Amino acid sequence: ALGMFSVMVQNQVEPNTITFNATISACEKGGECEKALQLFSSMAQRRVEANTITFNAAVSACEKGGESEKALELLSIMARDTVETDAITFNAAISACEKGGQWEEAMQLVSVMAESVVEMD
Repeated sequence: ALGMFSVMVQNQVEPNTITFNATISACEKGGECEKALQLFSSMAQRRVEANTITFNAAVSACEKGGESEKALELLSIMARDTVETDAITFNAAISACEKGGQWEEAMQLVSVMAESVVEMD
């Protein structure tokens, strides 16, 4: 996925939200947290709008990469930019907090999830 993304950019094909989502998701699945976050950051530079799927892939990458603070930062960005959260968002962020030993934050996210319109898994 990263190779194809690079080829697109080299051939001056502008990546869109779907392209970024697939590439960030591939990085997440491959354990490439930093690369996923770099791609996420480059979206704003390219003026490509991130959606719930984009954030879910980035938060999941943080969870797998042991980056709980970055996962929480992404949740804050979602709230600031009014991007809709879902069960995947919260589950990944809660898991990231658990892995990072941030139990209070994890419990706070469970409370927020319970109070919101998100169906709990």
